[in-house]
Amino acid sequence: MFKSKNSSPNEPSPVPGHPEQDSTGMHITLNPSSRATSPSSGGKLPSASPSSPTPSANPPHHQASAKSINNNNKSSSNSKAHSKPSGKGGGNGDDGGGGTKMPQKKHKNADEENDIIGELIGDYGKWQFVMTFLLSLFQVPNTFHIYSPTFQAADKSFWCRRPTHLDDVPIDRWRNVTGSVENCRMLNYDWNALTSAQLSMSNFSLPKNLTDTVACSAWEFDTQDNLGNTWSSEWNLVCDKEYLKNVAEMFFLAGVATGGITSGVLSDKFGRKMMLFISAVLQSIFGLALYFADSFEFYLVLRALLGIVSVSVTYAGLILAIEYVDGKWRTIAGMYNLFPLPVSYIMISGIAYLTQDYRNLQLCIGLPGVFLCLLWFVLPESPRWLLCKGRITEVKEVIRKAAAFNKRSLPDNLDKLLKPPVDEEETAAGVCELFRSKYLRLVTFCFLCIWFTMNLVYYGLVLNMNSFGGNIYLNSALAGLVEIPAIALAMYIINRTGKKWLFCATFFAAALACLCAAIVEGKPEFLAMKITFVMIGKFTISAGNTIMPVYTAELYPTAIRNVGVGACNLAAGFALILTPYLSMLTKIEDHLLMTLLTAWCIFGAIVIIFLPEAMQHHEHEEHDEDK
Repeated sequence: MFKSKNSSPNEPSPVPGHPEQDSTGMHITLNPSSRATSPSSGGKLPSASPSSPTPSANPPHHQASAKSINNNNKSSSNSKAHSKPSGKGGGNGDDGGGGTKMPQKKHKNADEENDIIGELIGDYGKWQFVMTFLLSLFQVPNTFHIYSPTFQAADKSFWCRRPTHLDDVPIDRWRNVTGSVENCRMLNYDWNALTSAQLSMSNFSLPKNLTDTVACSAWEFDTQDNLGNTWSSEWNLVCDKEYLKNVAEMFFLAGVATGGITSGVLSDKFGRKMMLFISAVLQSIFGLALYFADSFEFYLVLRALLGIVSVSVTYAGLILAIEYVDGKWRTIAGMYNLFPLPVSYIMISGIAYLTQDYRNLQLCIGLPGVFLCLLWFVLPESPRWLLCKGRITEVKEVIRKAAAFNKRSLPDNLDKLLKPPVDEEETAAGVCELFRSKYLRLVTFCFLCIWFTMNLVYYGLVLNMNSFGGNIYLNSALAGLVEIPAIALAMYIINRTGKKWLFCATFFAAALACLCAAIVEGKPEFLAMKITFVMIGKFTISAGNTIMPVYTAELYPTAIRNVGVGACNLAAGFALILTPYLSMLTKIEDHLLMTLLTAWCIFGAIVIIFLPEAMQHHEHEEHDEDK
């Protein structure tokens, strides 16, 4: 059961069912259950089992939600620690010092432990289902905004602009006569002196000694490619300006990395609901402002701001969803929150196909956030956060509505049960704590590598879907479709088998799929086979992406889980910033992109092998117990 920080191993555990309050301001991950053997028997305190893990969202979807998660139910009841054992405590005690051991009650699994809120409204009921479903809808505009550059920044065929009086000259004839070099330069000649009739003559040729070329000052773009107006055609982002498309996406992902660092702290201070809706309103404003942006520089700034608030929506919404439920449903609610992601991939593919204009697409993906803001009047604040802040009146209001919806009766002594936590001295956990012991150094180093690798491979496949060949809309829809069973399968398996080898297998399977795609790269006759391998890789890496945050939360001790997952998020942020530039690899060599992703998948799988299956007892825990 739960023990206060300053209790000794042979002090009795609190009586089960007695309300324990959180003194940290965080109410998501539960403390581990540990059993202490009697010192008189020479027993040693065993290592604590990991607390209930909570999945995190990748930027901005599912990256580091556990960053904002501290241990729940850190008992502040010092007086309880000295009370007489009741015989139902979680450890072995002495009955009044007579040497007779009290009967030991079997402990619940950490995932099954709950707090007073869960006791009152239930672990999971109709109220929790409705609220978590509504919160999952906030993932839809987030996915839209992170995935939109796949269509908005798609590469288009282009060539040097023809003079107005030569508009009727066929494109192939124009490109052949002008001697275009990669459509960025053309022969230095007075084209205004020619007529379309002259250029159309089969025997027309320019002077043979004409070899000088000049850079094109303007371009024309293919209007029959089913891509419509994109960033390239709007701002001439071709040739020496083509890199700016990657800069625009880097600005967004840099905003995601920045917001990931600050959103957890702000959510703890101002509340999950307040942070969620402030971020959602700003997301709608910035998203719609992009429709009116008339300069690329202004567009870059808005994309960066959009990245910051989008990841804040993800974090606040995910934490709020997890705090609505209790027990084992915390893990399930966190993973369930990811289901709108693949559905959103499919939706935006259809919207992009129908609009075929980056401005109209931006308008369509910006509007849903406006309607989601109306959920302010439906979604309540987290009752666990309110209880921590001592706002008892608001807690009772939320609990009464939830209990009525779940058809549960509340006790008459509700006021006595809902007591604000007593302040307790907390030990600040810094980054140095991650390297205090051999175990922590191993876990930290491995997870830094794994989070970097996972985000690089996952978003390398997602955001570069337009470079794999074939129909971009169909590829994007398929990429979303294959992720649905991947998430469902991971949710089914994760609580029934060990996570380590399943996680490792997803990396190896993704590596094999990427390797096969690399082999058939550059062969048009095997395009369908290549797309199939890419989708298999997307399926397997999506399953691994669902397992990763849960596994990370399990291996870090509760006291430093915030710091550990936060450090992993920084590694993921670096990977996100690099992701837009992966598309440039195919222009260097056809096989380079998929070969690189294969190598990173193998690297990630090898690193996982060095991780333990579950959290191990180490000197950091002993040091924490002594404190």
